[in-house]
Amino acid sequence: MVTLIDTSALKPRHPEKANRPESVVLRKPDWIRVKAPGSPVYKETQQIVRENNLVTVCEEAGCPNIGECWSKKHATFMIMGEICTRACAFCNVRTGLPGPLDAGEPERVALAVQKLGLEHVVITSVDRDDLADGGARHFAEVILAIRAANPRTTIEILTPDFLRKDGALEIVVAAKPDVFNHNLETVPSKYLKVRPGARYFHSIRLLQKVKELDPTMFTKSGIMVGLGEERNEVLQLMDDLRSADVDFLTIGQYLQPTKKHYPLQRFVTPDEFKSYATVATAKGFALVSSSPLTRSSHHAGEDFARLKAARMAKMGH
Repeated sequence: MVTLIDTSALKPRHPEKANRPESVVLRKPDWIRVKAPGSPVYKETQQIVRENNLVTVCEEAGCPNIGECWSKKHATFMIMGEICTRACAFCNVRTGLPGPLDAGEPERVALAVQKLGLEHVVITSVDRDDLADGGARHFAEVILAIRAANPRTTIEILTPDFLRKDGALEIVVAAKPDVFNHNLETVPSKYLKVRPGARYFHSIRLLQKVKELDPTMFTKSGIMVGLGEERNEVLQLMDDLRSADVDFLTIGQYLQPTKKHYPLQRFVTPDEFKSYATVATAKGFALVSSSPLTRSSHHAGEDFARLKAARMAKMGH
């Protein structure tokens, strides 16, 4: 088992959580534990990320799958810096006032994609509420730079909600990513404490509008469980996503980064995850990934191939 979280710098990393009461971090069950990273390919991936001065959500969010993914040269790039303007209670990404955008970042991301030989790449970002367009143009520039340098690479983006950023979504969709992902993260009853800067139905509408702007674009969303949500709330969330014609749903276990973060309520069993997958498939999602270690970008390339196959099968039928 490997622990990916460094709590020594908690106060500067999360100043808004410094005065929060501490909670007990529950011991992980056997089905959550992962091997420590460190293979030669992992180190090669790390070197490419460092050489190009890039940030990955794999590291910043303390993803448990980093050893597996980086050993396959699968890194998820987090653009627009490593400092987020939001302070979500579940997230381990640093909170604060970000610096200016790096104009050279799109080209460096494109170069790293080329060096890693990625057939499918996932690009995410911090929230940039400080920018007039929420970073939409920067997203578009990264997509266009990757396309220019890696025309065969398919691109998946995981965006913020662009709350109160009129016209931002249109800019990103116009850049034609292959998959547009925006995570709901949790059920609406938990938003006030877990995701206080966001609005549940705004996020649903964002995903719905993507399909209105480009009906051919695959859409995707994900949630965490183990935050105290009820099963019926998860099932209603599925219905809300299907009403927005979302193609792909991911469900994974919430892992509490530190004692100051939102307290984990319980570990959801593998059988419960399988049950959620069965129900979600019956509700009409083209693809569902539901397991304790499921994350938005985990196996994204293989999942994209399955998404395309599901669409082709539906069209053939």
